Amino acid sequence: MMKIISVREQPDYTDRAIAYFQKAWPEVAPVIYQDCIANAVNATQVLPQWYLLLDDNKIIGGAGLITNDFISRMDLYPWLCALFIDEQHRNKGYSKYLVDHIKAATKRFGFPDLYLSTDISGYYEKLGFSYIGIGYHPWNESSKIYRVTL
Repeated sequence: MMKIISVREQPDYTDRAIAYFQKAWPEVAPVIYQDCIANAVNATQVLPQWYLLLDDNKIIGGAGLITNDFISRMDLYPWLCALFIDEQHRNKGYSKYLVDHIKAATKRFGFPDLYLSTDISGYYEKLGFSYIGIGYHPWNESSKIYRVTL
């Protein structure tokens, strides 16, 4: 059975979530996910949030809802980050399911918009996002910024 859980609401998933995101995004220093997810569990503010997509209790995807995705546009938030679906589960609508869940949570938390940064073209438009400009990263690269109004 497919379901989405909040790591903050189910902190017993913390270590599994950290390991999952570290494996999904190996180019990111492992300490980043460890520190962010572990501290998100007891955060006093509504953000950050980390979500896992489970199929019969096995993690097959996940994403975060954070205040800034290492991008220069700190006036914009919250950000969808680290969206990942295991390769064997792609093209089945699971990322849309997960993103729709995060959109609903974002709206419930009182935010009117949700942002993301990416180098991908054409995909996020299918999920309702619109390109709004370029943002710059501390490592001297840039990414496209997208927004969806909730």
